[in-house]
Amino acid sequence: MSDRYFHIPLRRIICFSMLTVAASIAFITVEPSRSITSGYQWNNVSIGGGGYVTGIYLHPLERDLAYIRTDIGGFYRWNSLEKRWIPLTDHFGLYQSNYYGGEALALDPKDPNVIYIATGKYTSSWAGLGTIFKSTNQGQTWSKLKIDLLMGGNESKRWTGERLGVNPFDSKIIFFGSRLDGLWKSMDAGETWNKVSSFPGIPDVKIGIAGILFSKKDSGLVYANAYGEGIYQSTDTGVTWSKIAGSPLQVNRMVLDSNGGLYITHASGVSKYANGAWSNITPTNTKAISFNGISIDPSDSNHVLITYDQYSQSNNYYRVFESTNGGTTWQQKSHFLNHQVTWWPDWYFGSATSAIEFDPKITGKVWLTDWFGTWQTDNINANQPVWSNYEKGHEEVVSFALISPPKGAILLSGMADVDGFNHNQKLDAYPSTGLGTSTGLWFQDTYSIAYGESDPLRMVRVGGNRWNNTYTGATSTDGGHTWKQFSSFPQNTMPLRVAMSATNANLFVAIASEGQPIRTTNGGASWSVVSGLPNGPKGPWYWGQPLAADKVNGNSFYYYRDGKVYRSRNGGASFSIVNSSFPNEGWSMLKTVPGVSNEVWISLNWNGLYRSTDGGMKFAKIAWVERAYLFAFGKPQTGSTVPALYVYGKIIGMGEGIFRSLDRGQTWTKISAPLNPIGNDPNVMEASRQQFGLVFVGTNGRGIYYGTPN
Repeated sequence: MSDRYFHIPLRRIICFSMLTVAASIAFITVEPSRSITSGYQWNNVSIGGGGYVTGIYLHPLERDLAYIRTDIGGFYRWNSLEKRWIPLTDHFGLYQSNYYGGEALALDPKDPNVIYIATGKYTSSWAGLGTIFKSTNQGQTWSKLKIDLLMGGNESKRWTGERLGVNPFDSKIIFFGSRLDGLWKSMDAGETWNKVSSFPGIPDVKIGIAGILFSKKDSGLVYANAYGEGIYQSTDTGVTWSKIAGSPLQVNRMVLDSNGGLYITHASGVSKYANGAWSNITPTNTKAISFNGISIDPSDSNHVLITYDQYSQSNNYYRVFESTNGGTTWQQKSHFLNHQVTWWPDWYFGSATSAIEFDPKITGKVWLTDWFGTWQTDNINANQPVWSNYEKGHEEVVSFALISPPKGAILLSGMADVDGFNHNQKLDAYPSTGLGTSTGLWFQDTYSIAYGESDPLRMVRVGGNRWNNTYTGATSTDGGHTWKQFSSFPQNTMPLRVAMSATNANLFVAIASEGQPIRTTNGGASWSVVSGLPNGPKGPWYWGQPLAADKVNGNSFYYYRDGKVYRSRNGGASFSIVNSSFPNEGWSMLKTVPGVSNEVWISLNWNGLYRSTDGGMKFAKIAWVERAYLFAFGKPQTGSTVPALYVYGKIIGMGEGIFRSLDRGQTWTKISAPLNPIGNDPNVMEASRQQFGLVFVGTNGRGIYYGTPN
């Protein structure tokens, strides 16, 4: 399990010596021609879930109207006819990337068209404020409400809930329990908000008020979960509050039965509050005592389901507990799995389950959400229910690396938490296995992949497992279908990036997290320290691409760090500074050009895009590229030898978006989609060497996008 943090450097860094820069960087001022017509179509590469779904919401009045929230991938609505999840928040751009964090979701129980979402990934000040949006058409369009607070959709206890609640007796009354700023209330369906000063709870300072629950039986009765302190109740719709004596402290979720009995899951088990008293109804047939997901059958209030809290033990497949007598006794439910995503192992089911919910309109149907996606069973009453993982449309993996070699698979990816994939089938088909699944070399994370320019089927990847702090790498001779682990690798070294020699597939250089760069000349059998380079940046949550091999000269490698360009001419054994004229930019990418020796390009976010044709000694700034956030080179158009150049950024006079140039940046065409700006922290860009026009953008929670000309 992981918390995936991502920092976007949005500030323009402009404080550097122009006199120094002018010495080795030429500024071109010829205005390029422009084309606004994109003619491009953008879709997700089919992978299948892969990210934490933190809640499932079913409308009580409309069959099959279901929504999910995710920690870093936004919100989705279920399409029952196509068995597909429809993304609802992909219109948020890069400046709104924080809004892809799902802090909470609430439905208006009286109106199937109305939905509220609380958005914000992190409570750190650099992330910006979160907010609440309202839709009156099931998420097709949204209106921002006048409430701006720090929110933490990707922070601790994000799997609990629910912080946002709509009064079933009066839909104009809404409560929101924040992490850091107390309890908030709207009396006019979200138009205005006020802090509830009368709420006396003092919850955990990082988790706050983790749940709001309205009674459907008693008007005015509402519960609030002040995490770490216990449950409060109000009998006058939030005007006054009192703590329920004896309440467990670390409560995860709350639910009410048809008689008004309050069930809660918490760090010490499961409890029920009825007739003014608490009773302990924790299952006794398990060693685990912490529970999270809970749901009561709307047709039978004695039929209750619960799940473990953050449970991920791979050798225990009993993840769901069932009671048919209101929690007096429990049975662990066994199951069958009907995998729609073939690469998912069985142990994914119920890993860190966030929610389990009975379907209010279909008897026996139950939904479950966990660390990797969403499951459904049509008959929970069976001795062994069959659970299916329908993930079409829900793409939430976090990318570290993308490569598109000139032969072999059209795309290989390195991911957080799910290793990575060889996308050797169609881009709209799920991969059959992960990178290391078939050979037992599964990494939790794959941080970097590289191939040899003279033999693109020879590859290397580096990564490892954060959960036990072990890292290594592997090589492939068949284009990434099978992998052989390095026979040795330095201990306590997290490899972040790797570059392979253009002519010698046994020679590659790697940079390490806060450590010295290293190299091997025998395919990973032994390693030596590289001289002349600074220690690497801190990993694993680092997305810069500072290291590249020359695409022709097998002895040449390049590196950028802190405003300096380093070069090696001896196979990476040593580097020396060849240019120190750049600004110090943390969000930077360095790449070399296929088929050309000594051509190096560097992107420096708001400081622009630069090209060198002499191995990094001198650079020319590409005119009118105001921002180069990501960039990539791809196959030239027919009749040309100039690689297609793609930039995610801003071109003066054309605004922000994704652009393509076929003449090294002299002219540009905008190819991005206005309604899908790919704004969820895009972190890596790659273009196909096999198919002209095909370009990929990896993200921090919305998987991989690919764009193709219409």
